[in-house]
Amino acid sequence: GPSGWNIDSAQPPYTISQQGGAYFSLPDFLNSAHTIENAQDAEAYLSRLSQFPTVLDNDTEEQRVEAARGFLAPGWSIDLTLGQMRKLRDVAPEKSTMVESIVKRTKEKSVAGDWERRATDLIAKGVYPALDRQIALMEKLKPTTQDGDGAWRLKDGEAIYAEALRQATTTNFSPAEVHQMGLAQVAEISAELDTILKGAGYTQGTVGERLAALNKEPSQLYPNTDPGRAELIASLNEDVKAMYAKLPQAFATLPTQPLEIRRVPPEIQDGASNGYYRRAALDGSRPAIYFINLKETADWPKYTLPSLTYHEGVPGHHLQISIAQESKDIPTLRKLGFFSAYSEGWALYSEQLAEELGAYKGIDKAGYLQSFLFRAARLVIDTGLHTKRWSREQGTDYMVQTTGFARPRSQREVERYCTQIGQACSYKVGHMAWTRAPEEAQKSLGAKFDLKRFHEVLLEGAMPLSTPERRIRERTGAAA
Repeated sequence: GPSGWNIDSAQPPYTISQQGGAYFSLPDFLNSAHTIENAQDAEAYLSRLSQFPTVLDNDTEEQRVEAARGFLAPGWSIDLTLGQMRKLRDVAPEKSTMVESIVKRTKEKSVAGDWERRATDLIAKGVYPALDRQIALMEKLKPTTQDGDGAWRLKDGEAIYAEALRQATTTNFSPAEVHQMGLAQVAEISAELDTILKGAGYTQGTVGERLAALNKEPSQLYPNTDPGRAELIASLNEDVKAMYAKLPQAFATLPTQPLEIRRVPPEIQDGASNGYYRRAALDGSRPAIYFINLKETADWPKYTLPSLTYHEGVPGHHLQISIAQESKDIPTLRKLGFFSAYSEGWALYSEQLAEELGAYKGIDKAGYLQSFLFRAARLVIDTGLHTKRWSREQGTDYMVQTTGFARPRSQREVERYCTQIGQACSYKVGHMAWTRAPEEAQKSLGAKFDLKRFHEVLLEGAMPLSTPERRIRERTGAAA
């Protein structure tokens, strides 16, 4: 396993990439996860900032040692990484987001202190020199990286990818089985979409081409302006409110924590994912937030938004994670547990549940099916990149042709699969387990099957996929 390969993890096998490393995660962490209420919090912020150079230097040294053993991200990934590092580095120290964050937030809370000067000093004397050392190393290493984009380019790449896939899906499917599952699902979902699109008057071209045409339809787009973005976020809030009214049909326990919807901070929107959920603080000091990347409103045609809200909000991540956090049945550690296949599988199951609750109007259903098509395409692309020697261009072509997504968005996705290997497969494999469980329960219980009771398994928190299947059998068995 990973200890034999002497890497931190099979899933991101590279310490530094366009999606990983302290340079990428720490500035955002300081700004959005480190709360500032008083002088003590501000001192703690500066203390973290003063340790940032050490963390950067540790990454640099780790990457240097790993590169000597052949663990180094592909060349284009190093280019993207260097671009992001320079963006962070090329700002005058006092204008850095890490300084602005503490200045703005101490001002809001009227916390007196020489915060601007002290933070600027730490960045000029510590953080920037450490970043310079990291940039210099990555420039030096870049010409030495192996050709290719997938895990096969690494020594033991086949075994590393099989392990990454096992971790991501918490199952034992082989890469070849996952590839076949993906192809079968792409065909099945495309056929369903074909019917819906024909019904809406879209008859010309492949399903991917018709979705691409729908994505450009002016009536489907919000203006790419701040008022347009505000209107988009308002529509998401409407969808959440309407879904809350439907939840009691399927759930006995409902989340009480509020959900905020915000755009991804513009300074990281180039590298950040398209959307993500950040759980509330356990003590209630920070609300739950669903972030949406609004760099281009054209990335978000109206018909695609309801399914996104049911995925990130309710009955998706927000409902599942809030119920676990508020559960009286499990210890604190279990409330924070995270298994991608469980949580992402639940979020996809939620998009399907929304359909059963009658939440999609008209063409919105194509948005939900496109979202599933996207996850099925991931199974094909991730295994293609890592075991069939697909290039990132090939992966991007397949994504564009299959789903109709815009090329820049598709390429950002595929680049993530190259450096976070296996993770993209957790979604659809997790979803299959979540749909199988109620089907099995219904078979064994017949008329006694109660959906609300089935959903109470959420009170037990996240777990590897084999466990909920067993727990659901035990629960439904007890119900019988």
